[in-house]
Amino acid sequence: MHDASPTPLTAEAEPLEHGLKQRHLTMLGLGGVIGAGLFVGSGAGVAVAGPGIVLSYLIAGALATLVMRMLGEMSSAMPASGSFSVHAERALGRWAGFSVGWLYWFLLVVVLAAEATAAASIAHGWLPAAPQWGWVLVFMLVFTAANLAAVKNFGEFEFWFAALKVAALVLFLLLGTLAVFGLLPDTEPVGLTHLTGDGGFLPNGWSGVVSGVLAVVFAFGGLEVVTIAAAETDDPARAVGRAVRSAVVRILFFYVGSMLVIVTVLPWTAQKAGVSPYVTVLDSIGVPSAGRIMEIVVFVALLSALNANLYGASRMVFSLAERGEAPRGLLKVTGSGVPRRAVLASVAFGFASVLLNLKWPDSVFLYMLNAVGAVLLFVWGLIAVSQLRLRRRIEAEAPVEVPPDEVWGRLTLRMWAFPWLTWAALAAMAAVLVLMLNDDAARPQVLWSGGATAAVLVVAAVREVRSRRG
Repeated sequence: MHDASPTPLTAEAEPLEHGLKQRHLTMLGLGGVIGAGLFVGSGAGVAVAGPGIVLSYLIAGALATLVMRMLGEMSSAMPASGSFSVHAERALGRWAGFSVGWLYWFLLVVVLAAEATAAASIAHGWLPAAPQWGWVLVFMLVFTAANLAAVKNFGEFEFWFAALKVAALVLFLLLGTLAVFGLLPDTEPVGLTHLTGDGGFLPNGWSGVVSGVLAVVFAFGGLEVVTIAAAETDDPARAVGRAVRSAVVRILFFYVGSMLVIVTVLPWTAQKAGVSPYVTVLDSIGVPSAGRIMEIVVFVALLSALNANLYGASRMVFSLAERGEAPRGLLKVTGSGVPRRAVLASVAFGFASVLLNLKWPDSVFLYMLNAVGAVLLFVWGLIAVSQLRLRRRIEAEAPVEVPPDEVWGRLTLRMWAFPWLTWAALAAMAAVLVLMLNDDAARPQVLWSGGATAAVLVVAAVREVRSRRG
């Protein structure tokens, strides 16, 4: 029976294996976020904001930090493999859990299709004899196998995969910092010259910074996978709090730090359209084969993000099936606690999306990308609304005396300045949507994503009506 009212705050038994370690969880969060959007897409932000892109990343990062803090608060008190979908159901009713869960699953499988296609394009450039669809098939088979393995093996696989791109970022920051101070061969100290020249720190004014926010805000999507994966650790409540804190801090450090290096080492006008700003910087300081090195880094980043997103998609649809919001057949779990059918269903849809991309890249798949373009804001918005509703309920319904070994129900991680910062985050999300509607390039994403969201909400409403009738 589908009840429109919020569901009770009760802990749920998870049939999944608890094999992830704290280090796996942290790297899984980084793996889902650090992708081609940073290494290649950040150039678009630099083009519109100049050195002010540093502020754009700080603003977007602050919003993502607030969202993750809210999500961390709820997930540490009520760990679940469905994460914010489960929280939305508890806070607002089953329609909310259904809607946000399916939209997020759709977002992940479309994104992983785009990642697989981009990685295949790079591999095809290296070995032109192998068709692009063949590379996609290889990637899908490899990562399906990785996701069907025991979760501890998957965690280890993703840990080292994500570690490679983290190491690349650390090396970039180190080389860039040495170049700024003239400590590399054939380099002179640049000081703050490039931050204040060529139109100043804000060459396009604050409007450029705002445009930069629109260009980079969605690069922070993917951190939510941390709270999904936390349910498969030995101590979900404590693990999610630590992972949220460390992942957010590291992402901000890598994102903001690398942007600061990029606009300090070279004038922002030196960046070229279609060329990674990381390649431009490495070329300028004399790193041999910089283009090929970054191509390899982007390739690894794409595959790591694909792996993490496939994991998140499979766990989300499994959680939906657990709550009767997806076919019950997806509940099949292997002996090692892996939701096999949920993994295969996500892979199948992702591979179908890849085929659509290869066949109709400028029509069908473009519409799909636009349909998920702004879905992340809807997800973040429901996270904020759920936290507003659940915070006081958790405090009211948690036992007065909680045994030391029982963490569930306690607020071990609290949102700052509640409820004011939660409302501020919601206002910021609304502002981003309004700005996107007034931006010619971003408007189609809002309209198509709004249509996709409306369609899912209609399905949720129909399910509610049918359940009430019997």
